[in-house]
Amino acid sequence: MYAIVDIAGKQYKVTKDQYVYAPKLDAEEGTTLEFKNVLLIDNDSSIAIGTPTIAGATISGRVLEHVKGDKLVVFKKKRRKGYAKRNGHRQQFTKLMIESIS
Repeated sequence: MYAIVDIAGKQYKVTKDQYVYAPKLDAEEGTTLEFKNVLLIDNDSSIAIGTPTIAGATISGRVLEHVKGDKLVVFKKKRRKGYAKRNGHRQQFTKLMIESIS
């Protein structure tokens, strides 16, 4: 059984007991969140597709921790001008564990 859910503007294919790295959410560690923007549920043989979401379907997940992603290097350069600029960026994520699909 799996579902496609919209978490913070991004779509994820989730199953029970799966870890998901979503964009940083305003929730403390250890709290349980419910996501109601369920777009599709596949229950082994039957598929329910929402228009745009499935009424009454919820995904519950627990916030495990807030982490940072890998460092991305932003490098700008203009040839023959002596201009080069190097900068870095690390995106912040929330690690979720999907507890149930209903």
